[in-house]
Amino acid sequence: MEYTIIHNEAAQSFETEVEGHKASVEYYLRDNTINILHTWVPKPIEGRSIAAALTKFALDYAKQNQLKVIPNCSYTQVYIKRHEEYRDLLF
Repeated sequence: MEYTIIHNEAAQSFETEVEGHKASVEYYLRDNTINILHTWVPKPIEGRSIAAALTKFALDYAKQNQLKVIPNCSYTQVYIKRHEEYRDLLF
């Protein structure tokens, strides 16, 4: 399933809303690095690959903007291990 994901620059997050629940990837941007801090998907909408979609969006954003990634979020760490095309983004 595809999700409409927005980049909320003011909140430093990538967000989607599903059935009235907001899911997000929070980050901190500094210089040419994006520190991915936390992925949040509320329980009522878990298990629908929402975290994967948000993480892919965040990593694609980093790639498009030539940012290095610091994956402090454990979900992002696992995602990068499983998707080697993003490993070159690691700081």
